[in-house]
Amino acid sequence: MVAGSNPAEGTRNKGDGPMTNKPNKTAVTAVRVEEFIAEIPTDRRRAEAETLVEIFSRASGQPAVMWGSSIVGFGSSHYRYATGREGDTATIGFSPRKAKISFYTARNFREFPDLLERLGKHELAVGCLYVTKLDDVDLAVLEELLTRSYEVGRFDYDAEAEGN
Repeated sequence: MVAGSNPAEGTRNKGDGPMTNKPNKTAVTAVRVEEFIAEIPTDRRRAEAETLVEIFSRASGQPAVMWGSSIVGFGSSHYRYATGREGDTATIGFSPRKAKISFYTARNFREFPDLLERLGKHELAVGCLYVTKLDDVDLAVLEELLTRSYEVGRFDYDAEAEGN
């Protein structure tokens, strides 16, 4: 894994020194996922979020839990980077944002180029995958991508143990 490919790692500002072990801004909350989804303002995004909860639940075998104010996460993974930063993050998750749906993994979607090629219209960023609408992607390929991401991400990540 390349340092910085985990969405939980990037908590320092440009120009800051080494990362510290400040608590993650995104942590499990007591908000019920159903309540969060019910408050999504558009019908399409709300329906997509309901579909994604089903897909993510099958892919992970885990219940949906809110991480922060807008990430629906499945499973929990612990990470420790060579910088000394460590914490917990959702193993896989999504956020139904206004412009795009953001998908998160504790590892890196780029580990699965075969699936990304077949997924459909999407964008990649460090640790994230973005889709404008679910109709743009093959849902069976998405579920396989999430299943494989969960399988590798469910194990704790230790940069020193992996030689990074």
